[in-house]
Amino acid sequence: MRSYNLLIFVLIVMSCKKPYNPPVISSSNSYLVVEGVINSGSDSTIIKLSKTFALSSSVTANPVTQATLTVESDNNNIYPLKEIKAGRYVSPGLNLDVAKRYRLRIKTIDNQQYLSDFVPVKTTPPIDSIGFNITGSGLQLYANTHDATNNTRYYRWDFEETWQFHPKYQSSYITNGKEIVGRQPSQDIYTCFGSDSSSSIIIGSSAKLQQDIIYQTPVTNIPSTSLKIETKYSILLHEYALSGDAYSFWTNLKKNTEQLGSVFDAQPSQITGNIHNINNTAEPVIGYISACTVSTKRIFISNSQLPYWVPAYPDACTADTFYFSQPQTGINQVGEFMIPIPPGKLALYPFSKPGTSTLGYLGTDPACADCTLTGRKQQPPFWK
Repeated sequence: MRSYNLLIFVLIVMSCKKPYNPPVISSSNSYLVVEGVINSGSDSTIIKLSKTFALSSSVTANPVTQATLTVESDNNNIYPLKEIKAGRYVSPGLNLDVAKRYRLRIKTIDNQQYLSDFVPVKTTPPIDSIGFNITGSGLQLYANTHDATNNTRYYRWDFEETWQFHPKYQSSYITNGKEIVGRQPSQDIYTCFGSDSSSSIIIGSSAKLQQDIIYQTPVTNIPSTSLKIETKYSILLHEYALSGDAYSFWTNLKKNTEQLGSVFDAQPSQITGNIHNINNTAEPVIGYISACTVSTKRIFISNSQLPYWVPAYPDACTADTFYFSQPQTGINQVGEFMIPIPPGKLALYPFSKPGTSTLGYLGTDPACADCTLTGRKQQPPFWK
């Protein structure tokens, strides 16, 4: 009876629970987000504009389009940026006078104007090297850099990664709508390339050190089961020199976006950048505009350099036999599943018994043999 009463009590308590959605989840506030740096060198300056959206929203991207962006110097030189895709604004190499200071001006389609503070140009030292350590769970990539003049002290990095990969099975055959035929080289779906870019904030400082040296700062981790290192992997690392104020901004942003969630983490704090709405100074704007040269370095990591790690293919990836005439039912499984366009199953290779003609094909789901479903076939121009 005691256990029965306890069960009734638990059910009553659970039935009294009401869902609670904090106001921040459904807040209608939408703030401008400005990403990028003023590249003072020969490479392009790229600025991305977007708006924040409610956590409860189904939106995954909210670009700000049709804005007018210009880089301005403190002696009134103006350099326009052009929108090349939704929310992405670009200017070719500016080759700026490093003795001047620069800012970014933004005018949105609804006539709101934003200005960043004037900032000096900082020279980013070269990236010394990119390396990796093999850990129990995969790879940890790191970067080394230094400034012999001891003038940089504050750094930020981001990266673009590309990898060559294969699906679990290779499909050597294809349907033409009437029968199964061998694939031509142009129809190969076994070798593809994937790509991604960094999503976390990577910063480092040597301000407390006697020499301006950054040694093995962590860049990213790749699990041993990732398809990124199934064949060959490449990372292009970008390095930016920061001012002390810029470093403080990125540090606070990192704490607020990546280091919250437990009682031991830092508490949320106000994130103050250097971009302001000149029509409404009380409006928060998320972002910090710096001006600097940008250093880059690329490395390749081949599967042969790594331990024997098995990629984590989808659990449902299995190969089954599909008969022209299934022995028990007589159903033409090849005709039903493999010959229609698009096919429900991809043919891997034929099978037969000794002394007989082809009985059917081994087949699998497209997701298990068609790399174009998650990657692209075209090899990047930098690949080697």
